[in-house]
Amino acid sequence: MTSTSEQPYLAVNNIEVIYDHVILVLKGVSLQVPKGKIVALLGANGAGKSTTLKTISTLLRGERGDVTKGEVRFQGERIDQLTPNELVRRGLSQVMEGRHCFGHLTIEENLLTGAYTRRIGRGELSAALESVYHYFPRLKERRSSQAGYTSGGEQQMCAIGRALMANPSMILLDEPSMGIAPQIVDEIFGIVKDLNQKEGVSFLLAEQNTSVALRYADFGYILENGRVVMDGAARDLANNEDVKEFYLGVSGAGRKSFKDMKFYRRRKRWLA
Repeated sequence: MTSTSEQPYLAVNNIEVIYDHVILVLKGVSLQVPKGKIVALLGANGAGKSTTLKTISTLLRGERGDVTKGEVRFQGERIDQLTPNELVRRGLSQVMEGRHCFGHLTIEENLLTGAYTRRIGRGELSAALESVYHYFPRLKERRSSQAGYTSGGEQQMCAIGRALMANPSMILLDEPSMGIAPQIVDEIFGIVKDLNQKEGVSFLLAEQNTSVALRYADFGYILENGRVVMDGAARDLANNEDVKEFYLGVSGAGRKSFKDMKFYRRRKRWLA
């Protein structure tokens, strides 16, 4: 995906994760996110997408998960031993699956919590808010509403906006389409694309909706049972007959596993 002379912005190298000292969830996952790109992490529920994101953001420790092999590097430096707070200060933020807004706070109060790691004055804070409202005009309209009484799409926008308040250079976005109406999904992905192109924010997004994700992403990785089984440019994956058959529902072959596909090949790119 990147040339050998170009250092990836984010690199996950041969990660192995075990829950409760027993359950092996990730089995040597490796991926890269070039600077200024959108990379989609695709796969069915339980494939290991959320675990991969939590490994990167070091939120895994709170769920009795341990990284037993491999490393994660961001901007060339190893980060898998840092705290989530330290990662946010370095420009890496995660939007969790399920949005996790503070229901009793207003939309604007939720957004302001995202700036807690920044030491900025009122002027800069107001400018940051207006920048979020520029990309999410719905939030400006609902700024005084309690988040718990807004729609799922508005809460997802709020969660992304809250992450933007920390001024990140990269966002990990977990299942942004979950529980949201299709037209709102397209609106949110369109905003993600705008943030990427206009603000230079890099994205790694985990998504079950393969069709939508590949429309907006630059690259993609497909996970199955804790392993990367295919990767490539988003356009190539979207046009791949096997991906169409198994993940896009173009054919009704009914295979039980991506590995059963006739043209399945798993490239051994990581030997470490």
